[in-house]
Amino acid sequence: MSLELAVAAALFIGVLAYALFAGADFGSGFFDLTAGGARQGAELRVLVDHSIGPVWEANHVWLIYCLVMWWTGFPSSFAAVMTTLFVPLVLALAGIVLRGASFAFRKYAATLAQARIYGVVFALSSVITPFFLGAVVGGIASGRVPAEGYGDRWTSWVNPTSVLGGVIAVGTCAFLAGVFLCAEADSTGHPRLSATLRARTLLVGAATGVIVFAGLLPLHDDAPTLWHGLTHQALPLILVSAVAGLATMILVWRRQYGVARLSAVVAVAAVVSGWGVGQYPWLLVDQVRIADAGGADATLAALLIVVALAGVTVLPALALLFRLTQSSRWRQG
Repeated sequence: MSLELAVAAALFIGVLAYALFAGADFGSGFFDLTAGGARQGAELRVLVDHSIGPVWEANHVWLIYCLVMWWTGFPSSFAAVMTTLFVPLVLALAGIVLRGASFAFRKYAATLAQARIYGVVFALSSVITPFFLGAVVGGIASGRVPAEGYGDRWTSWVNPTSVLGGVIAVGTCAFLAGVFLCAEADSTGHPRLSATLRARTLLVGAATGVIVFAGLLPLHDDAPTLWHGLTHQALPLILVSAVAGLATMILVWRRQYGVARLSAVVAVAAVVSGWGVGQYPWLLVDQVRIADAGGADATLAALLIVVALAGVTVLPALALLFRLTQSSRWRQG
């Protein structure tokens, strides 16, 4: 395996981790948004706060990891994306900042009116951010980012593939979060809330599944290289995502939430991995290949060493954090 491919693989692992961990957090904001009024949605919003409170900030470690890996390992492609897709990237960044601030301020609001405002900002930001990140992925995957950068600032992300990417990002985040929130509500003794979340999660899952597979059709004309990759080398992953998604729906329907969490993770991971495998060997589709985009060999080798060190120092701490937040003592607290 070449240095470029090894670094690209390490980078994609970070993308996958961010999609799963931060995706579940963003999806919680979708359910917060659709919870209803202050009194009607209070129980669900407390559950959301309790569920993501200890981990939502930690999940952004993966975003920082991805950005550092990308601009250090593949600087020219990073510059090309930043100068072309800066509009959706800035909007996604604004969403991340507003989401974090409003999530914190909502807990310390002096009045109910202020808490409502912060809650709306938090919920809307939780939907907007994954949408624009998905739009960025769509712009790259459809070949609209030129190798030299400074592509069209609007058509690069206002196009069928980018819109599809944004909608799929919102849907998969909401579906993943719904499954986890169902399990959380069930394990903490909130049967009515669990039943409500179950119905909404099934609805979101069905809608997202239809969008994912029906959305493949416009890719044939709008992103032919990605279409070819998805229907050839990435086809097994697409099938895995379909099977895992259907299994998750059945498990949620049967209220087997513990196993459903695992199958939901597999379904979302397969969707994200399918995009990566379908795009291979391109870093910027139809523009720059992974093998041609790397920086100096010494830099790439140093990055791999840093990744190994991070795996030894950071991953155990994150694993402990997630283990503690899933413990019975935390749930009871």
